[in-house]
Amino acid sequence: MSALFLSLEGIDGAGKSSHLDAIEALLRAQGRTVTRTREPGGTPLAEQLRDMILKQPMDPLTESLLVFAARRDHIVQVIEPALARGDVVLCDRFTDATFAYQGGGRGFDTQVLATLERWAQARPDEGARLLQPDLTLWFDLPPEVAAARLADARTPDKFEAQSADFFRRVASGYAKRAAADPSRFVLIDANRTREEVWTQVAQAFQKRGIGA
Repeated sequence: MSALFLSLEGIDGAGKSSHLDAIEALLRAQGRTVTRTREPGGTPLAEQLRDMILKQPMDPLTESLLVFAARRDHIVQVIEPALARGDVVLCDRFTDATFAYQGGGRGFDTQVLATLERWAQARPDEGARLLQPDLTLWFDLPPEVAAARLADARTPDKFEAQSADFFRRVASGYAKRAAADPSRFVLIDANRTREEVWTQVAQAFQKRGIGA
């Protein structure tokens, strides 16, 4: 079976993380080897950068540079080697989150983000093609519902502590990425019961020939 790169996207509280275990179990039941990871993070260096990104105040350019530095290390150390082995890479967020949070939420220049994306994700052996997920599940949820789900769950990081207006801009950032690459994105209505959300996930996999 060929390698596969899957990403899950959405604001905190959308429920994507709660489905990662089930997705991994489904893939392993098919006999697939799964490399499960996250962004920012996934390597010792990237995890250190994650801690800085989530906790330290900084301007949007600094934030974006650190995100892509973490991503580059993640790609080189984890993602590309796993794909070369034929694994399924199951990633909790990838570059779409940067365009949503830094681009949409922070209002940072998406052309600069696109340049950083080309630098960090270029695949020299494949011409100008960038490393991107084969399938992205976007768990979409109204910010107010997400905030209610997260209430008292844990001490919020600097992003989770943002206003509902910030997360509406994040959602708009995700929508723009999805509109630009509709064949890769599948919209998951996360404002449903856990069972109904899982049904949407399973259907998305069935349509792509990934799950039974």
